[in-house]
Amino acid sequence: MSTPLQVTARLRVPVTDTDHVRGPLDAPVTLVQYGDFQCPYCGAAYPNLAEVLRQRRDTVRLVYRHFPITNLHPYAERAAEVAEAAAHRDRFWEMHDWLYEHQDQLDPVHLSLGMAQVGLPPDEVDAEVDRHVHADRVRHDFTGGIRSGVNGTPTLFVGDDRHDGPLDLPTLLATVDAATA
Repeated sequence: MSTPLQVTARLRVPVTDTDHVRGPLDAPVTLVQYGDFQCPYCGAAYPNLAEVLRQRRDTVRLVYRHFPITNLHPYAERAAEVAEAAAHRDRFWEMHDWLYEHQDQLDPVHLSLGMAQVGLPPDEVDAEVDRHVHADRVRHDFTGGIRSGVNGTPTLFVGDDRHDGPLDLPTLLATVDAATA
């Protein structure tokens, strides 16, 4: 009797210099997260990923890619476009952090307040988002996720392999350490 072959999804879109990267560019371990700013599971994973970066600061880099699930999260796409507008102003990670730390405040009024808190011009950013200036970038990340087998958020890749395990801190640290060995 044979056992079924376990197939792991692979990252199909390589990391490039246009990706949002936190951590050393030459880190031996790359984590690629496909996330949705309104997803509560992404919100739960956010502090664990931040702690992995803190504890393994020389070994890990995190790449963030957008995967807004708009049929479940009505503010996710706008939040992703706001993050891209922030990236255009070299403030992606500040906006990223604000969005995850204020997931219950992603409606347009609170989002404008958040933009101001991270030093963005809310009127300019709102105008860009209303014109969908940054929508192509969000769509590019989303389609890359589909090609890589992403079907929910958060989805994490360690190197090129999808991590199908839990996203608690001990598991993430053990996964990173195993990838470093």
